[in-house]
Amino acid sequence: MSTIDVSSGTSPEVGTVEMRLEVVTLPVSDVDRAKAFYQRLGWRTDADIVVGDDFRVVQLTPPHSACSISFGKGLTTDEPGSLRRLLLAVSDIDAAREDLVSRGIEVSEVFHLAGGPVPGPDPQGRSYQTYASFSDPDGNGWLLQEIKTRLPGREWED
Repeated sequence: MSTIDVSSGTSPEVGTVEMRLEVVTLPVSDVDRAKAFYQRLGWRTDADIVVGDDFRVVQLTPPHSACSISFGKGLTTDEPGSLRRLLLAVSDIDAAREDLVSRGIEVSEVFHLAGGPVPGPDPQGRSYQTYASFSDPDGNGWLLQEIKTRLPGREWED
């Protein structure tokens, strides 16, 4: 794996105004089915708001996540199931995979990337290199990505 040195000074200056990614909107075809699926994952239901016949928003949050997902009616024109590579960072991919499987979720076997997916964890045990995947009922694609140690510079300082 190659890396790019982001400390070379070629990047624009880092912003100073606090901005947090709070919610990602998923395109789904059946709001109740999607809500039941994400609740089955063990995610917290934050909101289910209906305004008339043409608007509904459901928001759920994965355990210990600062970012939530939302879906509903009247939120997006994207095709249901069109999102790919939604990443869930986990510290222990085997435990995360086992938890989802125990909840009835179809999860791929663990794999790493070496010119494409290769069965098994990263042979060197590196963070960011081991994955498992699953999809919601519409086909929005999720990846569990094992991160045991964050790369330098990946944590904001207060």
